Amino acid sequence: MRIPALNKENYYSNEIDRYYMSNSQYKSFLQCEAATMAKINGEWTPPTSEALLFGQYVHAWLEGEQAFDEFKKNTPSLFTQKGQLYKQYQLADLMIEAIQHDDLCMFVLQGEKEVIVTAELFGVPWKGKLDVYNPAGGRFSDLKTARSLRERVWDPEIGYCSFVEAYGYIAQMALYAEIEKRMTGRNEWLEPLIVGVSKEEPPDKAVINIDEGRMEVELEEIEKRMERIIQVKYGGEKPLRCEKCKYCRATNQLNSIIHFSELVS
Repeated sequence: MRIPALNKENYYSNEIDRYYMSNSQYKSFLQCEAATMAKINGEWTPPTSEALLFGQYVHAWLEGEQAFDEFKKNTPSLFTQKGQLYKQYQLADLMIEAIQHDDLCMFVLQGEKEVIVTAELFGVPWKGKLDVYNPAGGRFSDLKTARSLRERVWDPEIGYCSFVEAYGYIAQMALYAEIEKRMTGRNEWLEPLIVGVSKEEPPDKAVINIDEGRMEVELEEIEKRMERIIQVKYGGEKPLRCEKCKYCRATNQLNSIIHFSELVS
């Protein structure tokens, strides 16, 4: 397969996604193989959610004034006809202010923004985009927005846990650390830090680290699951449908009658 040139303009393109694995693609495969392959092949585009736009708004601010202005210009759906942010997005400005007024948050977010890293991992090429890259400081950082930083979140595999565990952020940071390490040839991981800010009024915030032992466990789990993903993505194995996601609901063709008890199985 021809290796496509990777840059910020095509980072999220289908051509790049067909070649590279990524953290988001990995998580998508775990949720629904069929939906993931349909997206990669350009057969289905997931609808944009309010939560996604919310996070993109905050991340655009992190990139810098020019990127922030361009994002607002290119996303008119965020604004009323009078040019004001819709109420549901006004909280994003409060979250940005909360970060700006915290010295530790701003210190951790110092570094080069939106840095692409690539490396071969588990037998296939991977890509990642670091929110903040500071190798001189021995770290990289990721900005995360969440409904709450302190509330427990239900995960079907491990039960109630932190938002960091529930949303796969430990695996993401472990992947980024390993990809960066392999790309640069360094002997150890950079320290991964999460700057979390909540969608509360006033917003809560925290700088969160992750122990290396837990990251090693996550990488081992990813490696175990990659055999099936590789068969589906690169080997032509038929992807399984979850029959629960938006893609499966949109493409579902009934072929049987079910008992009412099966509705909640």
